[in-house]
Amino acid sequence: MDIHASKSVLTSPQNDTWLVTPNGKPRGYIYTHALKELWFHTGTRCNLACDFCLEGSSPSDKRLQSPKLEDITPYIDEALALGTEQFSFTGGEPMLIKDMVVILKYASRYKPCMVLTNGTAPLLKRLAALIALGTTQHPIAFRISLDSPDAKTHNAGRGKGQFEEALVGMRKLHQAGFPVSVARHMKKDEELEQVIGQYQAVFKLNGLPEDINMVAFPDFLPPGSLPNVPHITEHCMTTYQTEEQRQAFMCASSRMIIKKDGKMQVYACTLVDDDQDYDLGANLTASLERKISMKHHRCYSCFAFGASCSEM
Repeated sequence: MDIHASKSVLTSPQNDTWLVTPNGKPRGYIYTHALKELWFHTGTRCNLACDFCLEGSSPSDKRLQSPKLEDITPYIDEALALGTEQFSFTGGEPMLIKDMVVILKYASRYKPCMVLTNGTAPLLKRLAALIALGTTQHPIAFRISLDSPDAKTHNAGRGKGQFEEALVGMRKLHQAGFPVSVARHMKKDEELEQVIGQYQAVFKLNGLPEDINMVAFPDFLPPGSLPNVPHITEHCMTTYQTEEQRQAFMCASSRMIIKKDGKMQVYACTLVDDDQDYDLGANLTASLERKISMKHHRCYSCFAFGASCSEM
């Protein structure tokens, strides 16, 4: 593996750095074999301002804008024709956007939906409207960010009382019949069984099922970071990854739609919207023909840890 990380600025796909590492080795890449999951970014506005946020979200952030129902429905319709199996929504905080409930009502007519949320005030304010949707044709699931099973650790990053409020949100969603899961932080050299046991104790104490699915993430760093990580070459992808493993990368079976500068754009996955090289244009179908370079530093996280935002 080429371990000499680049400190250069982000470049366009026309530049050779999209195809080769700084040492001239062919970069690893992924071909898309299907569109199983279509993600929508609901903008970088959030009620919280966590310094570790991979999107740099905050109450005032406008790097990515919030889409409206009319922005999203054409992509839902196109994705359905392409065989998409699920619609997922991330942010920012999705429950802040004005059209979120009506978007979920439309999308859940056709396929299951998942919403990534911090589970706090914006969700609780929309809970009655979500419940009023009734039994939709397909389930709407919620993944709650619970960074640690320890309240002090979680609140240190998100603010006083956020751990407790997120658990209230989880419990109310579960009681209303919505499927829930948890996104947590992955620590280096963690004792996995011990961590799972600690979360399960928290779930039990709060009247939640102990077997709630948890998705663990390494530190992805804030937008625009250029950390010193190994570059992924073609040799890496063919020597250390099987075809089955390559097809498990998110960019092999998903896309994300963002709104930036007033325009809807297709990006390769949920982790690379801070790099314009991964802007695949406005056409979802055409984007599936693009070869996705493993250039972004978060690609290395997926390579090394098997990290994936999907629960499919």
